[in-house]
Amino acid sequence: MATHPAHTHAGEAAQGNWVTNSPAYQTLLVLLLSLNFGIVFFDRQALNALMPFVQPELELSQTEIGLLAGGLSFSWAIAAFFVGRLSDSLGKRKVLLVIATIAFSLCSFLSGLATSFLFLFAARLLMGAAEGGVMPISHAMVASEVNPERRGLAQGVAQNLGSNLLGSFAAPVVLVAFATAFSWREAFYLAALPGLVSAAMIWFMLREPEPAAETPAQVGEAGDHHSSIGFLEALKVRNMWICVVVGVLLVAHFVITWAFMPNFLVQTRGMDAFSMSWLVGSLGIAAALYSFLVAGISDRIGRKPVMVFLPFLSLIGPLGVIYLDPANFAGDGLLGLSGYATVLIPIFFIGWMVNGVFPIFMATIPSESFRPIHHATVLGLAMGSCEVLGGVLGPPVAGVLNDAFGPETFLYVLMVLAVIAGFVAMGLKETAPAALRAKGLEPEVA
Repeated sequence: MATHPAHTHAGEAAQGNWVTNSPAYQTLLVLLLSLNFGIVFFDRQALNALMPFVQPELELSQTEIGLLAGGLSFSWAIAAFFVGRLSDSLGKRKVLLVIATIAFSLCSFLSGLATSFLFLFAARLLMGAAEGGVMPISHAMVASEVNPERRGLAQGVAQNLGSNLLGSFAAPVVLVAFATAFSWREAFYLAALPGLVSAAMIWFMLREPEPAAETPAQVGEAGDHHSSIGFLEALKVRNMWICVVVGVLLVAHFVITWAFMPNFLVQTRGMDAFSMSWLVGSLGIAAALYSFLVAGISDRIGRKPVMVFLPFLSLIGPLGVIYLDPANFAGDGLLGLSGYATVLIPIFFIGWMVNGVFPIFMATIPSESFRPIHHATVLGLAMGSCEVLGGVLGPPVAGVLNDAFGPETFLYVLMVLAVIAGFVAMGLKETAPAALRAKGLEPEVA
């Protein structure tokens, strides 16, 4: 039966405010939110990039370096859950986003004042608490303000573009140069300024989204006992628990890499800080490209092949660091970088393709494996468990192993995590519509 145009419009309006927003405003919203989340990651990655300067002065052990990374991940994950729910209940998304942005900027300033491990640890806990709610609020704003036909791309840009270009690329390059010219404390003060500018832009240029009214159909679904699903029930679905396990392993892989690699390259491998900053910065450019490229490839050949193959491909990075002797690449390389860094950049760039599977196991496969009414629950389960179990536990464990067996031990931990993730991913059931159609199969939805 055909739907009356007036009814369609009313249903769309109930789902969000995008019908009254111009394309220009929708584009502005996405770009500002992407910029803001990029600044969040700029601050989050600042300590990792500056660790070669911070560790000697504060006399940090490898375990303490791991605790600093894990502590921020813990408060980040807790805040993501509670601040997201708070924004839903209050309906004041823009206000909370501005408050969170100002708060994490002030915490970056506090990091520059640190005189001990405990001071710095407390500052990073506060920063994680301030930053954790930024992405859930941003996704909620995009969902209500952007045309659903462009919502997937919009949320991908909001989460991936700014965070990789600013957080993973610009942070090490800019902050290391600033710390070399001045000091690591001034670099933290510098990192605090962009967030204040971003908060002002959001306050003056974006509107507070109007709460969307529920349609009669939504009210009926809310009262249907079949519309809810518990975490344990969701984990009984094969694709869900596999995504959670792979996610925990690969998020630990990601956070451990950023927590220990910059300091290891400088303190143990003898790389100069300038070369290190560009080497780890190349990971940001790689992640920005792969976040779209890998997702596009998975649309064509399927989710399972990329989920299985790319963790194994990531072994090339740690193996390159372990087996390439810096003494064999003495002298200058390209663009003023050391010869050692010049050789490692393409190796890191290829190995970091595994970063492109993060949206697939956090969002794509779970959303394709469950009914739409369950998406909020299963996406929250995937993202939250990965950050809490992988991001919180991974770095401290790697730090303890580094202290016990040597500073290069984390490289072997990275390889173990990747190999287990690749083998576990072999148990996935394919969910990509195009890949299933090519095999004459129908998608299975829990």
